Amino acid sequence: MGDAREAAEAASSDSFYAQVGGHATFEKLTREFYARVAEDPDFKALYPEQDLGPAEERLRMFLEQYWGGPTTYSEQRGHPRLRMRHAPFPVDTWARETWLAHMRAAMDTLELSPLHDGIMWDYFDRAAHAMVNRPG
Repeated sequence: MGDAREAAEAASSDSFYAQVGGHATFEKLTREFYARVAEDPDFKALYPEQDLGPAEERLRMFLEQYWGGPTTYSEQRGHPRLRMRHAPFPVDTWARETWLAHMRAAMDTLELSPLHDGIMWDYFDRAAHAMVNRPG
């Protein structure tokens, strides 16, 4: 499978995914993010699985695909449909801001260029606002 991943990365070497470091960057981002979720009992309670490993893998695959990397997410799970997938979970302002705080801290470990950091952060901020499905 490494050959397929390498081929996908080589084919899209001008993608945002490749520019920020490919798989290793998104693996670190999601690992750092979920380490923070695991340390936040109130926020972790929103996750249906006690083991955050599967959620970490899904987020990594989604982000890799979104930013121009391998399409593993869609191959395994179909269309992302983020709002639909988050609809069963109470996402209010507190959940959004907590998610963003953990993601910001995780992003800070990556040491991205200001341009790449800004592009990625803009996406996360907009996506987090779009996931809100409850008042408060």
